Amino acid sequence: MKKLIFLILIIIFLPYLIVTFFIKDNNIKFYYSTNMTIRVKRSKTGFIEQVPFEDYVVGVLAGEMPVSFELEALKAQAVAARTYVMKKLQSSYNKEYDVVDTVDNQVYISDSELRSKWKDEYQKKINKIKQAVVETKGEYLTHNGEVIEALFFSTSVGKTENSEEIFSTKLPYLRSVDSSWDEEVSPVFNDSFEFSLQEFYDRLNLQYSENLDFKIIKTTSTGRIKEVTINNSYFTGSQIYSLLNLRSTFFNMSQVGNNIVITTKGYGHGVGLSQYGALAMAKKGYNYQQILSYYYLGTNIEKI
Repeated sequence: MKKLIFLILIIIFLPYLIVTFFIKDNNIKFYYSTNMTIRVKRSKTGFIEQVPFEDYVVGVLAGEMPVSFELEALKAQAVAARTYVMKKLQSSYNKEYDVVDTVDNQVYISDSELRSKWKDEYQKKINKIKQAVVETKGEYLTHNGEVIEALFFSTSVGKTENSEEIFSTKLPYLRSVDSSWDEEVSPVFNDSFEFSLQEFYDRLNLQYSENLDFKIIKTTSTGRIKEVTINNSYFTGSQIYSLLNLRSTFFNMSQVGNNIVITTKGYGHGVGLSQYGALAMAKKGYNYQQILSYYYLGTNIEKI
């Protein structure tokens, strides 16, 4: 009986011992499957929902890109969304969940939520979303054999950004490229915001002043603001963007009477795929592979 128990214990713990003592962490390869589930933490309830991989891509595509966009733009976004979560899975396997359903990762909308949102148009719209996902099923982006950080955003300022100028890490496939066609199709390429003096200074936690002194200290290569002073107080561009809920860090401001008027260009962080740029390219006849290779330099499309 003791021998039997000993034998059972060896069978149970032998694989663990082999992994522990003979396999180094950097030799463990993550394997993907379209049959996997994604653990999505829902922001409203805190509940962790188990979502089939491709269903998750459907929900992200519906949440991140207007269904009215050209099919090739939707397909490009589907591949980017799939790639993004695959990269996240590499570091989330030992965590409680893989992603959240907000812009902190990718906006995800469940099927029941889409039915409620789209009502009578549900079937028509979901068919188009699913077509984009099915026609790219299992496809993702790599650079030198590694899954990439497939960042994306709404609208460029005429060019996309080098990754290190926004997020500090330099990645060879996230380089600044021309995206001037965004202006042709995006309704938010240029925008303006107006604040009363009181609201403006309250939001920035500054002492009220009758006069604005705005100075740009440092910008990115495309003109996005990295550092400014407002009435001699220092801010990063990201701080102003967040505190005033602007569309991007490409902005200027001036005082008009008792108000502060801020003009912005672009929408989002500016790194990677421009969604409205993808739309413009699709309208010009480019396919999703060409769109992806344009915004993610030197990458390849592979399939699970």
